[in-house]
Amino acid sequence: MIIAENIVVTLSYQVRENNAVGLVVETMDVTYPFQFMFGTGALLPAFEKHITGLREGDAFSFTLTPDEAYGPVHTDNILDVPARIFQEGEVVQDDLLKEGQFVTLSDDLGESHNGKILSWNNELVTIDFNHIMAGKTLYFHGVVLHLRPASAEEVRRNHFIAHDGLRNQE
Repeated sequence: MIIAENIVVTLSYQVRENNAVGLVVETMDVTYPFQFMFGTGALLPAFEKHITGLREGDAFSFTLTPDEAYGPVHTDNILDVPARIFQEGEVVQDDLLKEGQFVTLSDDLGESHNGKILSWNNELVTIDFNHIMAGKTLYFHGVVLHLRPASAEEVRRNHFIAHDGLRNQE
């Protein structure tokens, strides 16, 4: 069996910035592997291209440029929001307002957006809403742990179903 459409894939991998010796930014090991149904459109297209056709036990390593991965950093995704939205009563919640702290805010349509606090003062909080890996070249190195055909229900739902019946990681 090879990685192709409607195959449930289990991978163990590590992602590093730039190259094989760069800073580790993500690890999915055999204890907590990455499982997904291939071909659903949930993964980066360039990632799927690099693992297409691999077999169980095959190792892989490849590099994705920012354009192939999460895109460049867009300055229009760095916003100043009123500090008052972090208030509880009359007091700003200082435990939330820390440089590098991740926050989730809802827009006027009720959609949630994740961002990282860059700076703040009593009036404004500057938050970067770019994807955390935007602007980064990513080096992937890993192994295919397991492959199986997707069940009829997984194909119907167009996603992998974990053993507990819940949608997993995609």
